[in-house]
Amino acid sequence: MNEYPTPQQYPQPPRPQPVQMGLNLVKPYATYTLLALTVFVYLLQMAGQYLLKLDLVTALGLKVNVFIRQGELWRLITPVFLHGSILHIAFNMYALFLYGRELETRFGHGRFLLLYFLSAYTGNVLSFLLTPGNSLGASTAVFGLLAAEGMFVFQNRQVLGARANRVLMNVLYIAGINLFIGFTTTGVDNFGHLGGLLGGLLFTWFGGPRWKLEGFYPSLRLVDARDGHGAFAGTVAVLLFFIPLTLLGWLWPR
Repeated sequence: MNEYPTPQQYPQPPRPQPVQMGLNLVKPYATYTLLALTVFVYLLQMAGQYLLKLDLVTALGLKVNVFIRQGELWRLITPVFLHGSILHIAFNMYALFLYGRELETRFGHGRFLLLYFLSAYTGNVLSFLLTPGNSLGASTAVFGLLAAEGMFVFQNRQVLGARANRVLMNVLYIAGINLFIGFTTTGVDNFGHLGGLLGGLLFTWFGGPRWKLEGFYPSLRLVDARDGHGAFAGTVAVLLFFIPLTLLGWLWPR
């Protein structure tokens, strides 16, 4: 007569044990500072328009190709602080608030600021190279943040687990929808968006945080394998690619 073991006789799998996992994150002070500074600049724009009938702030900082070729290189950065309407700045500042806080906590203050301003630069460089019209707005940097979020999740997907695929799909969806809207809507500098995306991807690919686990079970901690050199590596990668494009803008006027 065959006897079957009772459930109590089956070997029981080990119970999950808690793991202490530490990670040093910073407060997103730079994100809040960028938000406040951009809103302040927009108020200066409005004050100039309504009080002086002259928006001097925009005139001095707008991306204007002919002035850039005359040596006003700051115009490859300053458009990130300028906006054309309440809706324009509201959308960009919401995106900065949404993505900037999370990225800054992972990247650190300095590396996050480099990511933001290098994305603004790369967006305006591609616009300078391929678009003859004037442009302004923080969307160049915002698209760089979006690209950085996707690249960070992709490079750390083994640590982040199942959540990584959901975040990646969400980033691809948002980027695709916004690029489609940009290419089908007049008055949108989509080459600036593409340049910002490329800048954010390059910076994060070479300089973004690469998390790894250190320590002994059950006390583990996440550390950034690129801490100390990521900012330099990411900046060099971006500049090596985009400085030649900036020079090409002088040789190939649009």
